Amino acid sequence: MTKLEELVTEINRFEAIISQWDESQRCVAVGLKRAIEDLHKAALTSLIKTVKKESISALRQAVDDDIVYSVLLYHELIKPPQPSLIDRVQAALAEVRPGLQSHNGDVEFVAIKAPDTVEVKLIGSCSSCATSNLTLTQTVEQSIKNHCPEITKVVAVNDGASGVNSILAGKDTATWVKVTTVEQIPQSGILTGKIGKNSLILYRHGENVNCYLNACPHLATPLDRGKLDNHILTCASHGFQYNLQTGECLTVADIPLQSYPVQIKNDKVFVKLPKYSV
Repeated sequence: MTKLEELVTEINRFEAIISQWDESQRCVAVGLKRAIEDLHKAALTSLIKTVKKESISALRQAVDDDIVYSVLLYHELIKPPQPSLIDRVQAALAEVRPGLQSHNGDVEFVAIKAPDTVEVKLIGSCSSCATSNLTLTQTVEQSIKNHCPEITKVVAVNDGASGVNSILAGKDTATWVKVTTVEQIPQSGILTGKIGKNSLILYRHGENVNCYLNACPHLATPLDRGKLDNHILTCASHGFQYNLQTGECLTVADIPLQSYPVQIKNDKVFVKLPKYSV
């Protein structure tokens, strides 16, 4: 059992004991617990602000610790990791798969074509059924768009399409690519570049560099056409705003920018990109 699991088990043990007390005793215990939590949250908030000013890399390293991460997540001082676009597409397909399988059909994920297209493969009865286009539009496409608002096109491909089952086979589908150097990215500004099929924007703030797909999740408008003001980027099409320090959308919840992992080595900036798009 890990240290984190031991601590959680101990907390659960005390909560089970308190649950057996009468209401007045429970109220006292709950009040004390809330007061202590409020104190800890205030202290942690102040600590994060101080560390963030001194070294964002040190803060990230601290958050990598399971116990630190769990406590900050409990106090809502960090957000849980957002599922990737591929994970959301797979969730959408899993949602419709039982219905397709009930008619001896199925659907498989093939590839994502930046910035706004998903390729799928209809198999079994779905591939030869006269109403396969209706199946794609009314079930598969609608489910994908519900889970992935940034996707505007869903295309059915045949067996010859590239990338079939590469994700489902569990192979490594990403690679680190050198895209630029730190000094080429303007301080508190963005640099636009194209790597293979990827149009990217890189944002630099202090020692921190973030990389995003150069496409607004709303209507896929290139983000570099927008206006940047104090790390807030406003899309040129419909005014959607994004925090380039976090990737979150400030206009509509749950449609963050498509982000990519970044590593900096000897002033060189490397970005981890899908192999099928490099």
